[in-house]
Amino acid sequence: MIGIPYFVITIVVLVVLLLVSMFRILREYERGVIFLLGRFYKVKGPGLIIVVPVIQQIVRVDLRTLVMDVPTQDVISRDNVSVRVNAVIYFRVVDPERAIIHVENYLEATSQLSQTTLRSVLGQHELDDMLAGREKLNADIQQILDKQTDAWGIKVANVEIKHVDLDESMIRAIAKQAEAERSRRAKVIHASGELEASEKLLGAAKRLAEQPQALQLRYMQTLTEIAGSGQSSHTIVFPLPIDMINQWTGTSGAKAPSGSGADEDRQ
Repeated sequence: MIGIPYFVITIVVLVVLLLVSMFRILREYERGVIFLLGRFYKVKGPGLIIVVPVIQQIVRVDLRTLVMDVPTQDVISRDNVSVRVNAVIYFRVVDPERAIIHVENYLEATSQLSQTTLRSVLGQHELDDMLAGREKLNADIQQILDKQTDAWGIKVANVEIKHVDLDESMIRAIAKQAEAERSRRAKVIHASGELEASEKLLGAAKRLAEQPQALQLRYMQTLTEIAGSGQSSHTIVFPLPIDMINQWTGTSGAKAPSGSGADEDRQ
């Protein structure tokens, strides 16, 4: 008689614990994949759900976007350059049923697939594409991963290549190449400037040839600029064109002014 109350108390406690364990609370970003005697039953959540102990089992799945670092991979580019590349991928589960049933561990499977895809895609491109065309490479890797993980109920939202590490010899070679390219561009720009300047000078010469008075004014302006340049301690000798003197004097065969350095015309 004395032991019966303890037995009853034990039964009551077990029943209460069993009832409490039936209730589960799933957050807004969680879903529960329910199995009934080992077979898929349904996906429940979020909120309060009931799971019958022993008969039913639940596997929680996080629906938030997950960030996964892709370990550094040794890649040989198409132009036979060895580089070390790492990346990061952003993905989320869109179908909890397939993520649990169709793959053993969707996190590990996605990580391994991203590593092999990274090596495969980058190996088809040259080093210049890895350094300058990352946006296209990111899009190519993301598209391939998204297509292959669709059967697992996973959506790959984005892939970003973080670092492309080169050895010292390759860094020096790239620096020399960049320096040579800058030198080439400077020479091309200089040559283009010379060509443009020669075209402008040719146009100016034609215009001055049409108006001789403009040439005389330009000549006098040059003399004025030199006279005002502050070089008072130097003697500057300018040849005086005969045509200019003839226009000033109104003659065509007159002698040049003394001191001009010109010889007299002899008949």
